[in-house]
Amino acid sequence: MDDCIFCKIIKKELPADIVHEDEHTISFLSINPDNDGHTLVVPKEHHVDLITTPVSVLTQLMETCQKVAKGVMKGMEVEGYNLIQNNGAVAGQVIFHIHFHIIPRLSDDGFKHWKGIPYRDAAHSKEVAEKIQRSI
Repeated sequence: MDDCIFCKIIKKELPADIVHEDEHTISFLSINPDNDGHTLVVPKEHHVDLITTPVSVLTQLMETCQKVAKGVMKGMEVEGYNLIQNNGAVAGQVIFHIHFHIIPRLSDDGFKHWKGIPYRDAAHSKEVAEKIQRSI
């Protein structure tokens, strides 16, 4: 993709602070980090989102996520991290090249999780589950 920022980073047409690279993936620091060490893990093949990415590429991504997450934990001396992957603009996806965020977490970093809202009752949750089951 000629206009994809991540494809340009992969081709070394744009600069990035690369922390890991192999034959299939590249990992680099986010330019807008939630915390120091916020790293993006990106496949070298261009795919838009989780649904359209081949399982073989997802496997490579997960292997790299695991390796880089260990490095982030150790290098940033943190106790945890969030692994986040957004799909579609409504979900916060800004670059339409699949990628995972590894966000180092500190107990006092102020980063907030989503608020959970319980289903109104068991019948409603069952209805929702059945809708998804029929669509798989």
